[in-house]
Amino acid sequence: MQVMDLGFLERSADVVARELIGYRLYKRTASGKLVGGTIIEAEAYSEDDAASHCFGGKITKRTAPMFESAGHIYVYFTYGMHYCCNIVTGPKGRGEAVLIRALVPDEGLGVMVQNRGEGRDLAGGPAKLCQALGISVKDCGKKVNCSDILLCPRVLEIGAIKVTERIGIKKDTHRLWRFVGEPKDRDLLDE
Repeated sequence: MQVMDLGFLERSADVVARELIGYRLYKRTASGKLVGGTIIEAEAYSEDDAASHCFGGKITKRTAPMFESAGHIYVYFTYGMHYCCNIVTGPKGRGEAVLIRALVPDEGLGVMVQNRGEGRDLAGGPAKLCQALGISVKDCGKKVNCSDILLCPRVLEIGAIKVTERIGIKKDTHRLWRFVGEPKDRDLLDE
């Protein structure tokens, strides 16, 4: 599996979130099997964004990974039952990250089904994605491509990218920082 240089993550979250559409995200299981697929939905968050966990540059034990160098993983627990995975962007010391909201599975489908149960929508939301890939707060603080979490170049051709308001927030709702791409081969969405 070809991993990539993470230099492109050193820009603002809203720029990186759009560009991550089509990249591939994987987690290596304890047995060495890769599980993951192509990112098709992402949202940007930054410290000057009232909807962000690090709004105002506030560093807490929970948000500290958002202030690390680009490529670190920030995982948080929400609603007392779900994990959500973010990839840190921008320069070290500035709180920014991209929430990975959905992916099209292409590797480790059996593991995903085992983790999530039967169904076609294995990774169609941030909590489903984390459950399918086995991502939890234990992964918070890891760095992609320097751990068992890998970010790889595009192989799937993505069509138009839709830009919308983010989902499930009540502050700074005017920001069009949610990006949704569709594979040109729509049959892949049904797998």
